[in-house]
Amino acid sequence: MYRNIEEITGKRTSLSTGYIKAMNGDIIIDKEKILERWAEYIRELFKDDRKDHNIMKNNFAGPPIMKEEVETAIKKMKHGKATGPDNISVELIEALEDFGIGKVTHLLNRADSNRFIKVYIHCIAKEARCNRM
Repeated sequence: MYRNIEEITGKRTSLSTGYIKAMNGDIIIDKEKILERWAEYIRELFKDDRKDHNIMKNNFAGPPIMKEEVETAIKKMKHGKATGPDNISVELIEALEDFGIGKVTHLLNRADSNRFIKVYIHCIAKEARCNRM
């Protein structure tokens, strides 16, 4: 209804002005320069001049993983699912009972978190490339 009234009265206003202001206040009309100004605006908007804080950098040490945590995690895992890149099934770890849970706990506590994640991601990427062929 509002649109119809605008058309009848001839007071239709354009939502797009076709120009923007430069940083110095000059009006920009050229489309290419408008796009350049928008790009400049977005760069300024997302520019981050804060200094890096090395508080947590390379400090992934936390409390050791407890055997009970590993046991709880293994109990929550579903049976009959496909294995991961390590080809170790939940059923295998459960079959090893206390010994298997102890070994997994020991392995997780010894792993260098940063290196472990990088190696695991590399293996996943490599596996994905192999499976695509």
